[in-house]
Amino acid sequence: MSISLLLDMAASNNPDRAAVVSGESRWTGAELDALAHGGAGAIAGSGARSVAYVGTGGALLPLLIFASARAGVPFTPLNYRLSSDKLAELIHRLDAPLVIHDDAYTDAVTGTAELLWDSARFLAAARAAEPAGVEPDPDSAAVVLFTSGTTSQPKAVELSHNNLVSYITGTVEFASAADDDVSLICVPPYHVAGVGAALSNLYAGRKMVYLRSFDAREWIRLVDTERVTTATVVPTMLDRIVTALKATGAGLPTLRTLAYGGSKVALPLVRTALELLPDVGFVNAYGLTETSSTIAVLGPDDHRAALASGDDKVARRLGSVGQPVPGVEVQIRDESGAVLPAEVPGELFVRGPQVSGRYTGIGSVLDAEGWFPTRDLAVLDADGYLFIHGRSDDTIIRGGENIAPAEIEDVLVEHPAVHDCAVVGVEDAEWGQIIVAVVVPAEPGRTPDPEELRGHVRSGLRGSRTPDRVVFRPELPATPTGKILRRELVAELTRETAGA
Repeated sequence: MSISLLLDMAASNNPDRAAVVSGESRWTGAELDALAHGGAGAIAGSGARSVAYVGTGGALLPLLIFASARAGVPFTPLNYRLSSDKLAELIHRLDAPLVIHDDAYTDAVTGTAELLWDSARFLAAARAAEPAGVEPDPDSAAVVLFTSGTTSQPKAVELSHNNLVSYITGTVEFASAADDDVSLICVPPYHVAGVGAALSNLYAGRKMVYLRSFDAREWIRLVDTERVTTATVVPTMLDRIVTALKATGAGLPTLRTLAYGGSKVALPLVRTALELLPDVGFVNAYGLTETSSTIAVLGPDDHRAALASGDDKVARRLGSVGQPVPGVEVQIRDESGAVLPAEVPGELFVRGPQVSGRYTGIGSVLDAEGWFPTRDLAVLDADGYLFIHGRSDDTIIRGGENIAPAEIEDVLVEHPAVHDCAVVGVEDAEWGQIIVAVVVPAEPGRTPDPEELRGHVRSGLRGSRTPDRVVFRPELPATPTGKILRRELVAELTRETAGA
């Protein structure tokens, strides 16, 4: 089954309903369907064997996803923030690509491929070309996404038509959106959440409003003017939205659901958001590129129950990513591959039809039984709630003891003088690595007492978890989706240590 079937169903069900809003562009389901047919004809006529996109997305993202699918070629949205050299490296790894780009990125992509079209040219071609449509192999790649490459060279993750259709049909009810449902999308087009949002909202019958460049006040304005009912944000966006709401006193009366994910969100921020927006249902969505997006969800009822509960077991669920979505199985394994019982931490493995685990040039990394090693450290509680403790690569080994940074960060961020923090390991001659806490103060310009912060951690964890050093920064380096760039912190701190 091709992902183009999702558009076929949506356009047939309600062709005149507004499907996509992006700036001045407002397309109905029928208009998007016609453009995707024409876009497929333009792609097929170009002779390209893949399509790449460099730009900020908006309405062009769902159009390119479905036009590429109908042309039978994989689609790859690229990180427009990359340098021209980095973009060239990724484009050269694609098979005979047609590179479509926004005007702002013309210089960045010049010379990277034989076929270069700006967005206006593609739209014109989609309106003029003879419609086309093929039925691709359901197991062939529909979307190829490059991993962020924060710790190594980016890998090209292949998401097949079957993977993506399984994810959508397993987690979304067709045409389930109410007539007034509107989704505000501001996640980057090159992130799996951006692809998932385009597919899931269209399938549900929900109008999509795109904010191509995130600004908290503009986000709030769009929620008001477009009467947005649901939105998805990453942690840095949520932080800025909460700050703007506090500063302006604005309300969000139409908003019914606010999903967040992409990386870990500090619990004080989650509590503040819940208290600030008591009528909004919050959803924490956890997933990976290799799993076609979300594999576990903490829903609105669990958020409110955890916030209000005096039972520690229930209250701690606010720090979880909830329970697996339908069709996804999870296991926690030790280093030997043995499955661990509840409450014992280890590496998270997942299995299900939406799980790809396949990389271009590498092949599948699924084991013989179809399980994918996420490399995330995690634990399941007795009730099946999943807690993520960070990447296995981030583990600090101090004096032979393995320490998960998240366990220290969870305690440290609860100190009232701490707005945000990241804990990393820095090489040390005596201990192998020492623990360094990088702290963003709650009050800009006011530096907390490092010994007070160390004491706070020591009071909540055993002494070996106490940071050896506490340093302060105005902000933490992060990707646009909120993932902390720990390698940058380690490199910076290593240079400082060498200099000292």
